[in-house]
Amino acid sequence: MCLAVPLKIVRIDGKTAVGEAAGLSQKLRVDFIPDVQPGDYVMVHAGFAIQKLTPEQAEENMSCIQEAIDAL
Repeated sequence: MCLAVPLKIVRIDGKTAVGEAAGLSQKLRVDFIPDVQPGDYVMVHAGFAIQKLTPEQAEENMSCIQEAIDAL
């Protein structure tokens, strides 16, 4: 099973960025998202941003992930 997670971009350096969610930060590649900016939300899979999200979409995804964690 594959899992992608929403992260908020906090810093970009070329094709590398740092995103964060829930107090954790992660390095990622932004090769597939040409117009990404700090403050944008992206869906990240295997270290690559694969889709841009609205803040509402990111929040909904994070809520679903938290619901799954709480069910364990």
